[in-house]
Amino acid sequence: MNFDLKAYLSHHRNLINTYLKKILDGCDSNRELIKAMSYSLMAGGKRVRPVLGIAAAQACGKDFLPALPACCAIEMIHTYSLIHDDLPAMDDDDQRRGLPTCHKKFSEATAILAGDALLTHAFEILSSPEPVFECFPDFPIRLELVSHIARAAGTHGMIEGQMLDMQSYSLHKKDMLAHLKHIHALKTGKMITVSVMAGAISVGTPKIVLEKLITYADNIGLAFQVADDILNIEGDPKIMGKAAGSDILNDKITFPAIIGLDESKTYSKILVANAIDAIAGFDENADPLRAVANYIVNRDR
Repeated sequence: MNFDLKAYLSHHRNLINTYLKKILDGCDSNRELIKAMSYSLMAGGKRVRPVLGIAAAQACGKDFLPALPACCAIEMIHTYSLIHDDLPAMDDDDQRRGLPTCHKKFSEATAILAGDALLTHAFEILSSPEPVFECFPDFPIRLELVSHIARAAGTHGMIEGQMLDMQSYSLHKKDMLAHLKHIHALKTGKMITVSVMAGAISVGTPKIVLEKLITYADNIGLAFQVADDILNIEGDPKIMGKAAGSDILNDKITFPAIIGLDESKTYSKILVANAIDAIAGFDENADPLRAVANYIVNRDR
C-alpha cells in the first residue's frame, strides 16, 4: 500500500484544529472557563478519533465534510475525559501533551468545570452545527449521532470503563485479563468505535457496511489501549508529552503486567490484523483506515 499517512494525518489534524478553533471563537475568550477549555483542547494531540471519523466517511466513498461536526464533538469529549483523568482524584498527572495538566495550569475546580463545559458544548455542536460548519447531516441523522455518542461516552461506555479502572479487584490472573479487556472495551474502545460509526453514519452508510466498520473499530480500539500500556513502559516521555512508568508506580492492571511485554506486542498486532481483515472487501478509499490501524501499534506517543 503506497499511502502517505504522515501527510494525511497532518492535513486532517490541521483541518480539525481549524474547526475546533472556530468553535472556541464563538465563546468569550476573556472568561477563565473558556481559557481553560482552549488550553486543553488546543494543546495538540494525535486527533486519532476525528481522523478515524473522516477516514470512515471516505472509506464509504463519500465526501467527509458532513462528518466534521461529529468528529469535532468527539474530540471535545475526548479532551474533557483527559482533563478529568488527570485530576488528583483520578490519575493525578502533572503533564499532558507536553504541558502542565489543566488543573496545574489553572485550578482543580476550573479544570473540572472546563471538562464539564467541553462535554456539554460538544452536544450543542452536534445538535446545532450551523454557526460553525458549512456542511452537516440532516436533523434525524444528527439526533442518531447524539444518541450513539452519548451512549459511548456515558454509563454504557467510557465513564463506566473509567469507574471500573479505578476500582480494585482480587482476581485470578485469567479473570484479570478478561476484566481488563472489558474495562478498555468501554473506557477506550467505545469512543474509538463511535468515532468510526459517526463518520460513516454522517454520510448515510448502509448498515451492512457499518457493521464491518464497527468490527474494524472494536479491534483497533483495544489495540490502541494495549499500545498505550506498552508505551507507558517503553515510551520516551519527551516524545509522548507525559510521564512514562506511571502504571507500574501506581500498581495498575495493564496488559504487560498480566501477559507480559512481548505477548502484549504480539496481541496488539493480532488485533490490528483482525481490524484490517474486517475491511478487506473495501477499495482503496479505505487505505487511510488500514494505515491508521498500523500506526496505532507503531506510534511513539
